[in-house]
Amino acid sequence: MTHWIQKIIIVFIYVWGIESQDNVEQNIRVQTAYESGAVIINCTYQTQISPTLFWYQQKANGVPKYMLNRVGKSGDEDKEFKDRFNAHIDTSSKSFPLMIQDVSVSNSAVYYCALTTTVTQTHSILIQK
Repeated sequence: MTHWIQKIIIVFIYVWGIESQDNVEQNIRVQTAYESGAVIINCTYQTQISPTLFWYQQKANGVPKYMLNRVGKSGDEDKEFKDRFNAHIDTSSKSFPLMIQDVSVSNSAVYYCALTTTVTQTHSILIQK
């Protein structure tokens, strides 16, 4: 049984090591835009496997609110953000910029870029007999 437990721990550490390399960066902390104009909020990502990327908006004294996500060229948006907010994954530059059209004062908020990875491998389950 000890040998079986050692294999599980090794697999766990290996998977954890891969996931810990995933990250997103938003280098610009404060960004200004003109009312009725457009603005792009940059986000770059690093991952070894196919990402699902997200944008969230957090207004003052509020909680982060889901805006949209992308997996490759597909994804979805919350209906509140469907018309003026858009984002596309650029795999060559590993970026996921959020574009806001027709900016208004009500768009003042903190915007968060997030990522989760999609594992496409199959895993075996060990059963002790």
